[in-house]
Amino acid sequence: MTAALDDSFHVFDTTLRDGAQREGINLTVADKLTIARHLDDFGVGFIEGGWPGANPRDTEFFARAATELELRHATLVAFGATRRPGGKAAEDMQVKALLDSQAPVITLVAKSHDRHVELALRTTLEENLEMVRDTVSYLREQGRRVFVDCEHFFDGYKANPEYAKQVVKTAHEAGADVVVLCDTNGGMLPAQVQAVVGLVLADTNARLGIHAQDDTGCAVANTLAAVDAGATHVQCTANGYGERVGNSNLFPVVAALELKYGKKVLPEGALAEMTRISHAIAEVVNLAPSTHQPYVGVSAFAHKAGLHASAIKVDPDLYQHIDPEQVGNTMRMLVSDMAGRASIELKGKELGIDLGDDRELVGRVVARVKERELQGYTYEAADASFELLLRDEINGRPRRYFRVESWRAIVEDRPDGTHANEATVKVWAKGERIVATAEGNGPVNALDRALRVALERIYPQLAELQLVDYKVRILEGRQGTDSTTRVLVTTSDRKGEWNTVGVAENVIAASWQALDDAYAYGLLRAGVDPQE
Repeated sequence: MTAALDDSFHVFDTTLRDGAQREGINLTVADKLTIARHLDDFGVGFIEGGWPGANPRDTEFFARAATELELRHATLVAFGATRRPGGKAAEDMQVKALLDSQAPVITLVAKSHDRHVELALRTTLEENLEMVRDTVSYLREQGRRVFVDCEHFFDGYKANPEYAKQVVKTAHEAGADVVVLCDTNGGMLPAQVQAVVGLVLADTNARLGIHAQDDTGCAVANTLAAVDAGATHVQCTANGYGERVGNSNLFPVVAALELKYGKKVLPEGALAEMTRISHAIAEVVNLAPSTHQPYVGVSAFAHKAGLHASAIKVDPDLYQHIDPEQVGNTMRMLVSDMAGRASIELKGKELGIDLGDDRELVGRVVARVKERELQGYTYEAADASFELLLRDEINGRPRRYFRVESWRAIVEDRPDGTHANEATVKVWAKGERIVATAEGNGPVNALDRALRVALERIYPQLAELQLVDYKVRILEGRQGTDSTTRVLVTTSDRKGEWNTVGVAENVIAASWQALDDAYAYGLLRAGVDPQE
């Protein structure tokens, strides 16, 4: 295990401990090992793995990490508490578990709010200081590097600033390398954090860190405010995971440090991996990546308004604060009823279609998009359907791989409460009329299977296609069940995914349109020439 990139400034990740406290996250040991590898690839300085001795899973993680984790950039950290009141650190079983973890760095949580000391620990203020002093000095004697998290520090500072600072001084004098000021309740604002950190730094001369929760929506801002005041250690979690509404988000903090502050806190080239790492960790914890997350969200550099597109066509920097490629993301143009000519031209280039200076063609596409969006279509999340529309306009008429004569879906309600779903499709492909019938676990699935039965013999490439997501939305209307329905379908060919849209008076008809587009686009991706 290697030390951090530059010990003068620490990027400390606590996804595996604090981030795992988010509702809906339940990490296995294998998950934790995988996430640790991703974080190490990203180049954080420290990875807090959990609390050995507090639960079997974290104890197992450290045991396996000792032989299975080969960290290139990060140092593994074990988390624990100071010794119990009235005892000795050398005899405390919890402290022994921290040493047994073999982690070279240990983070100790210590009480810094006087009321928490008296009500939660049920001990005296002086004994709490002795618990900090004894535990830190003992772990240092055992050759461990020690960081101290001052829990509820900012609330404690408001209530009793002198005692809160005394906890910091005690930890520092006992040998703690960093004393971390924790906004445990997440109630602080940036100006308050900056002021307190500056005062504590001046009064204690300790090296300070910051741990911010996001209950006011200010965790990232509070973290950067602490850095402005002199903190040189930032604690964050990937994608802002954490208890309640979460922790300070690792990715915008690191991006700000590198791109806005000019601090080199990652290995060379690692920042360009940020979007990939963010999404990879989201997959491991089984949460959909936030589309609107700064820097790494798929919408972070997405442009919709025609005015924006016109400016971006001249210079992308006019509406983007950084080049998306710096963080491994890409600029996207969204096609909607707000689109102008520039939006269509830029979207065409994004799809690899050069519209040149054909103003008439671009005008037709703009008009058709606005007309179809008025009917309920949306192309913001259906790039594949838009590309087919665009190619149809370029060709002057639809050029598809098959022509639909008719289709029908039947749902049979049986006396025992079960249902039978059957679909029949009649299509023309390569001059041949094909009729196919199939059953499914629903009418849409039956249609999908019937279409496959009809076409896979002629287009074997369709065997690779798989419907991976299906969304239905009832559009605004006053007719109740007679309202218009929009369906978005996500399809994969194992090499990538694409989205198609269908709109109709009922969900089956809308689904058919989306499936029709999905199959046509899949064949286009496979390099098959459209048949007349």
